[in-house]
Amino acid sequence: MSRRALEVTVTAPVASFRNPLYPWEQVGLPCPPPATVGGMLAAAVGGWHRVDPAFGFAMAFRAEASGIDVETYRPLARGGRRTEATPMDRPYLWGVELTVWLLEDCEKWFRALRRPVWPLKLGRSQDLAVARPRFVDLAETPGTQGHALVPEQISAAGTLLRLPSAISLDRARTRWGSFCYDATGSTDALASGLSTEDGRAVVLLEEVHPTRAQEGA
Repeated sequence: MSRRALEVTVTAPVASFRNPLYPWEQVGLPCPPPATVGGMLAAAVGGWHRVDPAFGFAMAFRAEASGIDVETYRPLARGGRRTEATPMDRPYLWGVELTVWLLEDCEKWFRALRRPVWPLKLGRSQDLAVARPRFVDLAETPGTQGHALVPEQISAAGTLLRLPSAISLDRARTRWGSFCYDATGSTDALASGLSTEDGRAVVLLEEVHPTRAQEGA
């Protein structure tokens, strides 16, 4: 048995994903949080108001290399006063490839990703990305974890990450989730989920719509 899906390959020369758990320093994540990927997809259709609150996806991510450069920022002092520009190390990833699998409204997402309403950005506002969607058939059998981001209850392989899974529109509330990710590509076979033709795991993540954070889900 198989299931029709839309597989989206998103590439960018450079991307960086700041870990929000470290507000006073630049700590980089090895992969984008689900909330970041959801925001990029929402931009393609013109905003969250055009996205079903039950919207979800599966994802995998890989990068060819990592490094550190230096950028300047202006931290805010008390009372919101601006301060002098301050240099800070910024971790970044080079040659990134994000794969997203969508199982619902595939035709709608295919059209949106071919002609996005807003430019696609993977991470920071200056990190533009390119998306290439295609229809695929997924096997209704589990696959190998590889570079997939999966909920912690699915696998313990790789690094355990605490990531934003949904952020309210006013950014006042964040729903967090615990996920496992192996940047080297885990060879562990998962016990649940779908799989691609070449055996890669496709595991749906929890909903990323901002209303999920507003509800405190």
